[in-house]
Amino acid sequence: MHTILIEPTENPKVMKFVADYNLIPGSLELDRNSDISEIPLAQEVFNYPFVERIFITANFVAVAKQDTVEWEHIAENLKNVIEDELLANPRIYLQKKKEMIQIYAEMTPNPNVMKFVSSKILMDGFVEVKSREASEGVPLAQAIFKDFDFAKEVFISDNFVAVTRDNSVEWHQVMMAVRGLIAEYLQSGGEISNIVAQKHESPVENIINRDYTDNEQKISDILNEYVAPAVENDGGKISLIEYDEANKTAKMLLQGACSGCPSSTATLKGGIENILKQFVPDLVQHVEAVNG
Repeated sequence: MHTILIEPTENPKVMKFVADYNLIPGSLELDRNSDISEIPLAQEVFNYPFVERIFITANFVAVAKQDTVEWEHIAENLKNVIEDELLANPRIYLQKKKEMIQIYAEMTPNPNVMKFVSSKILMDGFVEVKSREASEGVPLAQAIFKDFDFAKEVFISDNFVAVTRDNSVEWHQVMMAVRGLIAEYLQSGGEISNIVAQKHESPVENIINRDYTDNEQKISDILNEYVAPAVENDGGKISLIEYDEANKTAKMLLQGACSGCPSSTATLKGGIENILKQFVPDLVQHVEAVNG
């Protein structure tokens, strides 16, 4: 807590309350008609009806009072008020509270991938960094790779970061450290990505640069409505990248936590394939997974 000294002035109506640091650049002169909405100290001091004016400059607050009271009865109370207000707002003006970004860790079906979910939207779309060498242009991924040797891949989408580890560690050993780094990085306003995020609605265009056929669009619509939300909730992404009409086979691109996941094949066979057979049996009988 900063120390405040009471110092009389040549004017008997004015008392100085001197701090041990500079309060503001320049100076302020306030009366009861001044806008003090952003100056909590002035609001509190003017609560005393005998206070006429307040001067703030350099390292002191000077208070001008009415003649109805004596300083010996009020100076110590004003000193305490000023000390309290400077403790809360050391630079006089109301401190804007930083938006607190909450990060929590969430397991995914892939034991090598941990999903770190943010209370703040990180980007519109997604960015996938498959290696350290490919992290240029994605500062958040670079920060993760720099601090953690075990990090292999980083997938950033909407409000989460999915990190893939190697086999040198277990998540229970490093989860808190990764969570802490991501939280601190975002809280300090660090850049997330300087490259354009891929869009969720048609990520296949960024991979094979073509439009869907009518049949592919039907399959993709089913995926987006019934499959994609659950997959994205687990820190991954699934997209149709190829459709073999002759063999009624749909090939899916797995990204993020889904890529390389031991349960991905089982999920495709047991869940996604059945869904597509149910909704578009004339189009799909088989599903194959391709890791992104």
